[in-house]
Amino acid sequence: MKKFFAEFKEFISKGNVLDLAVGVIIGGAFSAIVNALIDNLINPLIAMIGGTEIGLAVQIKGQTLNFGAFISAILNFLIIAFVVFLIVKSANKAKELATKNKEEEEEATTKTCPFCKSEIDIEATKCPHCTSDIPEEEEADEE
Repeated sequence: MKKFFAEFKEFISKGNVLDLAVGVIIGGAFSAIVNALIDNLINPLIAMIGGTEIGLAVQIKGQTLNFGAFISAILNFLIIAFVVFLIVKSANKAKELATKNKEEEEEATTKTCPFCKSEIDIEATKCPHCTSDIPEEEEADEE
């Protein structure tokens, strides 16, 4: 039982749980906005097409089949899914750019000594490992 609680504590202490909580809260707020759009703009349009207050609905043996509500739910889902897709796509693009910039920064700060093949600072003129004089970039390219 202690192991279970230790694993749970480790899970909770990770940043992913906080990110998930923020996502759920923002998702709930966004869902309210989409529901307002559906209820106040799209449902009245569907009701105008259907010609009744309910919208596109049929009553069979006392039971109401509300096609308007079903169409509204589909539209609600599609709007939320599209916005989530755009958010994930932009987050992945930002992450990709950050990784690329980090790699470029790392590459630009070091070079390899042509004699001992150790990694040294890009501005070094003498290798700290083998004490060889490092030729200028132009001279190294000519050889």
